[in-house]
Amino acid sequence: MTTDVHEPSGAPEPVLPAGQDHPSGHGYGPRKDEYLKRLRRVEGQVRGISRMVDEDQYCIDVLTQVAAATKALHAVSLGLLEDHLGHCVAEAARESGETGDDALVRAKVAEATAAIARLVR
Repeated sequence: MTTDVHEPSGAPEPVLPAGQDHPSGHGYGPRKDEYLKRLRRVEGQVRGISRMVDEDQYCIDVLTQVAAATKALHAVSLGLLEDHLGHCVAEAARESGETGDDALVRAKVAEATAAIARLVR
């Protein structure tokens, strides 16, 4: 099994002006199909790993495939985080600048920080 994992682009998708968000309302909306494709690939990898265990494959080979699936999920996670920062946090910062109330941006940053903490555990 191989993985075709793309690392986060380094350049976030353009943030749409307020009121012109993707129909989903989420930062990952423009890349939703890409994420679904990646997740389907991971799903196939996990089914393959299960089959390997069922067929009593060599443990190191199974671990290699677990590592590949884990790396693929991490790539999805990092992309989603990048989208959250580039869309949701950026939108909160814009709104904060307009209203003078930074509570929303603090909440979005705290949300992102908690997500990062979950990823690095």
